[in-house]
Amino acid sequence: MSQTSELKVGLTATFPCSYLAEKEEQLIMLLDPEDNAKQHYSALMAIGFRRSGEQVYRPHCPACNQCESLRIASQEFKLSKSQKRLLNKNKHFTTRIARTISVDYYPLYERYINQVHRDGVMYPATKTQFDSFVACTWGEILFVEVYDQDKLISVGVTDALNYGATSAWSAFYCFYDPDYAHTSLGKYTVLQQLALTKQHSIDFLYLGYYIQNCQKMNYKNQFNPHQRFINQQWKDFD
Repeated sequence: MSQTSELKVGLTATFPCSYLAEKEEQLIMLLDPEDNAKQHYSALMAIGFRRSGEQVYRPHCPACNQCESLRIASQEFKLSKSQKRLLNKNKHFTTRIARTISVDYYPLYERYINQVHRDGVMYPATKTQFDSFVACTWGEILFVEVYDQDKLISVGVTDALNYGATSAWSAFYCFYDPDYAHTSLGKYTVLQQLALTKQHSIDFLYLGYYIQNCQKMNYKNQFNPHQRFINQQWKDFD
């Protein structure tokens, strides 16, 4: 990791954790990401970092280590019986990849945040918040779009990464039409991202942080086999 040894980082103050009640959160942040992130982001992802908008961070909490970066080797992933049923249930949906933000994205995001995440830190949604959260001037972003005929129903914002001979995608964020909640669009979109990583010979799909004691994060360990970054190394889970 000599590439990252000269990077400047800083610690935030502690603040209430977004995922675990009564916990304090603290982040280690890459300083000057506009200058350094494009070159080093892939390597930083490989040691547990992640982005939010232009910022690159990793949890560095004084009394908690429950956030575990999780990734899936695309060529090794195996569909479970329930995932096969989900794909069959949604077989009438179609998937496309876009490389620019569509004007259709924000209305979908706004409905998703205001109906599904009314208890979250991003409620209520605003266009300014959406732009600063999703967009990234230094990174390559793909948008995995899911359609019901001609209707856009889900968007998986996906970062494209390259680190030496290793390639990866990062499932940065997904937002979907709340009217389709019964179709498990969040899980379905991840399955589409995995199918595309395999199709395009991408080595890994990162799913962000897995937190065992956070119910909202538990779906991530249903994609197997997978790896989690624990004690500074990637460990295999089936």
